[in-house]
Amino acid sequence: MSEANPLPNPQKHLFIHQTPAAASSSTEAKNDDQTGMTKLPNGVVLDKDGKPCRLCTSAASWRNLTKQAKAQGAAPALASATTSSTTTTSTFSSPFTSPLAPAVTTTTDDCPPDVEALGRSTWTLLHSLTASYPAQASQEQQGEMRSFLKIFSRIYPCWVCADDFRTWMAHPSGRNEPRLAGRSDFGTWMCEAHNEVNRKLGKKEFDCQFWEERWRTGWKDGRCD
Repeated sequence: MSEANPLPNPQKHLFIHQTPAAASSSTEAKNDDQTGMTKLPNGVVLDKDGKPCRLCTSAASWRNLTKQAKAQGAAPALASATTSSTTTTSTFSSPFTSPLAPAVTTTTDDCPPDVEALGRSTWTLLHSLTASYPAQASQEQQGEMRSFLKIFSRIYPCWVCADDFRTWMAHPSGRNEPRLAGRSDFGTWMCEAHNEVNRKLGKKEFDCQFWEERWRTGWKDGRCD
């Protein structure tokens, strides 16, 4: 899959908000054919067809790729892909960071999402699903959500993030299997999945005992009323 604020710490995925430089290095041999560039900027992730994957790459890395393409006169379509992209400084509510967290740089709303914007929106959706989940789910409801998570983890636009989420859920111990008996278990499980991201990014983890206040009922101090 928010949301966790993006940090300039390109580690592993699971709906991350930065992409790993290592992901581009393994395919550098293809770069001459696909992009006309001898080496991709750090943080650029290639799609499975060997072309740069915008939905897998941060806005900053994508801009560097565009600048490099322009400078080398390569891939005109790629070079113009982000010419209209600008950045704005804004703050947004995050369940996994302090409300006093510093402002972060994000892409404008009218530009295609990068991996960071996609991740924030995804976590909002997933946590909202847990908030609306039945307190006690029927076998049919559990089956539907299990099917959704399985399909979701395969069609998520950032393919490296999707792969990582599937790997996490399929831990050999079984400890990360979705807990779908009811809202409480499901919400805690989703919070744990999100905290896995925070650990990988070196971020502060969210106290999962408060997930319902953040995503369902609102904070007891009335700030959401």
